[in-house]
Amino acid sequence: MSGGMYLADGKNLSLFRDKPIKVLLAKPGIDGHDRGVLVLAKAFRDAGMEVLYAGLLPTPEEVVDTAINEDVDVIALSLLNGAHLTVFKKISDLLKKRSIEDIAVVGGGTIPDGDKPKLEKLGITGNYGPGTPISTIVQHITERATEARSRKMQ
Repeated sequence: MSGGMYLADGKNLSLFRDKPIKVLLAKPGIDGHDRGVLVLAKAFRDAGMEVLYAGLLPTPEEVVDTAINEDVDVIALSLLNGAHLTVFKKISDLLKKRSIEDIAVVGGGTIPDGDKPKLEKLGITGNYGPGTPISTIVQHITERATEARSRKMQ
């Protein structure tokens, strides 16, 4: 140990210890409804997370670039317009194309139950809709961030 930090297998674990979970909230695609995502931003912040908001209408490429540049643990996507299978998939594909495996992707919005397994198959978990308790979403983000950080340390 040195100065409160320790190394394991060449990794500096102090990079993550005591640092808040970092979440990028994004509403990619054409969807101008941001009330829900703003409620989530406050809830995540109140849960001790560092929250970035990509604003309205970022492209999938902008979402992925921001997530990588800001070294987030989780991308939390929200869509209400029914384009989740197209837009969420595009983000998943861009992450895979860039070999990014240590950023979790979580979805939410108006997502029919029949589409949720398709999103899960892409690695996009959660996919919560309106009425989901905030505590359920916060717990899910926390679990996915923990998994993402484990992958960062490999």
